[in-house]
Amino acid sequence: MAYLVTARKWRPQKFSEVVGQEHITVTLQNAIKNNRIAHAYLFTGPRGVGKTTTARILAKSLNCLNPVDTEPCGKCEMCEEIQSGQFMDIIEIDGASNRGIDEIRTLRESVKYAPTRGKYKIYIIDEVHMLTKESFNAFLKTLEEPPEHTIFIFATTDVHKVPATIISRCQRFDFRRIQLDTIKETLATIAKAEKIEIDDKTLTIIAKKADGALRDAESVFDQVVAFCNGKIDAETVAQMLNLIDDEIYFKISDAILNKDFKAVFDATNTIYQNGWDFIDFMEGLVEHFRNIMTVVLTEKTSLIETAEVYRERYLDYMDKFSEGDLLRILNFLTRTQQELRFSQNQKLKIEIILSHLVGLERTATISKIIDELSTGSTAEKKNLISKKPSGFATTISSGSSSFSPPQTKATVPPVHTKKVVSSTAAVEKVQPANGTEFGFEAIKQKWQLFVDEVSKERGLTLGPAINSIRINSLNGNKLLVSSSLPDILKTIELNKKYLEDKSEKIFGKRIQINFSEAGVSGEPEVMQQNRTEPVPKKEKSDDPLENYIINELGGVKIE
Repeated sequence: MAYLVTARKWRPQKFSEVVGQEHITVTLQNAIKNNRIAHAYLFTGPRGVGKTTTARILAKSLNCLNPVDTEPCGKCEMCEEIQSGQFMDIIEIDGASNRGIDEIRTLRESVKYAPTRGKYKIYIIDEVHMLTKESFNAFLKTLEEPPEHTIFIFATTDVHKVPATIISRCQRFDFRRIQLDTIKETLATIAKAEKIEIDDKTLTIIAKKADGALRDAESVFDQVVAFCNGKIDAETVAQMLNLIDDEIYFKISDAILNKDFKAVFDATNTIYQNGWDFIDFMEGLVEHFRNIMTVVLTEKTSLIETAEVYRERYLDYMDKFSEGDLLRILNFLTRTQQELRFSQNQKLKIEIILSHLVGLERTATISKIIDELSTGSTAEKKNLISKKPSGFATTISSGSSSFSPPQTKATVPPVHTKKVVSSTAAVEKVQPANGTEFGFEAIKQKWQLFVDEVSKERGLTLGPAINSIRINSLNGNKLLVSSSLPDILKTIELNKKYLEDKSEKIFGKRIQINFSEAGVSGEPEVMQQNRTEPVPKKEKSDDPLENYIINELGGVKIE
C-alpha cells in the first residue's frame, strides 16, 4: 500500500474523533437522533479545522446501515464504499473548478433523481464561495425547495463572499481555530502510535506554526519526522522551520531588568545572522510581554500558549515587572511596529527600539509611594522623595512620620499675602468668650479666620472679594473696609445676610461691612456706605443649578 500522509491516514471517521469542534458535532448528532435533518448546511471557518471531514462523517452517518448512537459503524457495505470513494449517492464538488452556470444547471438536473442505494443523496460543495453570482442565483430555487431525499453541505473559508440569500437557506455552523494544547495532544497521540519520540517543546513549536489548523500541524509533523530522521529535538526543528527561538525574548526582558545594553546588540546580531524576519521578531516580542503581563495580573500561566519549560520562567517575572511598566512597554512596542514596517534599515531600527526599552526607567504610582513612605524610616522617605519622577508633588511634615499628598484648593489666591495659622489654634485663640469687650482689635485678631471660613464655604463667589478686603476701622457695628477690586459692592450686597450671620458666629456680634472713602478702586472720594444704588433683585431661572448659584451662593447672572 502506498504511503499516506498523516493528515489523510489519521482523518477522523466518527464524530467523536473530530477535535476542537464539539459545539458542532454534538448539534449534528442530536439532529440525527431526533430526526431533524436540514436540507442544507453551511460549514464555515479557517482552513484545516475539519469542515470537509465533518461533512463526510455526516453523509456517512445518514447512509449507514447500522449506526451506533448516531455514529457510522464503519463496517457495513455503505460505510466501506463511502470510505473508498465508490459510493455514488455522495457527490463531492470542487466549487473553484465547477463555478460556472453550466455546471450548476447540470447539478439541478441531477438533483431530481432519487439515490441509487442510500437513504439520502448528498452533495458536498467545497469552497462554495468561488461560485459566480449567476451560479448562485440559478441555484436559489433548488436550494430552497430540494427533493426530500437530497441534502446539500457547503464548506467555505470566506463566508462573507457567499450571498445572504444562500446563507439564509442553510443551517450555518462556524468552525473554530483549534487550540494549541488540543493540537499538541493530537500530535502526541499520533507520535505515540507511530512510535516517534518527540518532546513537549517541539510539539509547541509545531502547534504554533500551524496557527490553529490541525491539518497544517500534521503536515509540518510529517516534514519534521522526515528531516530529523528519528531524532527530533526543538533546536533542529526551529532551524528547519526558520522559527525564532523563544530564548531570545527572555534575553530581552532580562536585559530590561538588568539595564544591559550590550544584550540588545547581541540579540539583534543573532536575528540578523539567522536570517529571521525582524517584523516576526517584533510580533513575538509583543506576545512575550503580553504573557508576562498575563502572569503578573492573574498570577497563573493557564492563559499562556507556550511550552511547559517556559511557563516556570514566566512565573519568575511576577514580582519584577509592575502593571504600569508593562503597559508602557506594550504601548511603545505596538506604536513602533508600524514604523518598523516602513523602515529602510530594519536592523538599525530594532537596535534603537530595544535600546529605548532597556533605557526606560521604572515607574511608581502615587499609592505605592504613599505606602512606602508610611512604613519607611525618615531617611528612606527623604531618599524616596529626592528620587520621585517629575509630575509627582509629594510633601512630608517635618518632625513627623506622616505623609500627606498635595491638596488642591479651588479658591482664588488673595491679592495680598497674610500669615495663615492652623484652624484648630485659631479657633482656640479667637473663640468669643462671655464678658469680653467687643472692639476693633478683637476683629483684627479674628479677621483671618473669618476670611478662611467664608472662602471655604463660598470660595466660588465670595473668595476673591473677601480676600481682597482690608479692614480700616470700626464704628459701632459697622466695619469700614477698603478693596482694590472693582465691582465688589454688588457681590458684598448680594451676600449681606450671609456675611452678617457668619460675623456673629466668628466675632460674637453681627457687623455690617461698609466701604470707606476711596474704598473701591476707580471711585475715589466717595463714601460707599452712603451709596443709594439698589441691590439687584434675585432672579428665578428655569435651571435649578442656576437658581442655586444665584440664591444660595450669591452669584450674579451676567447678560
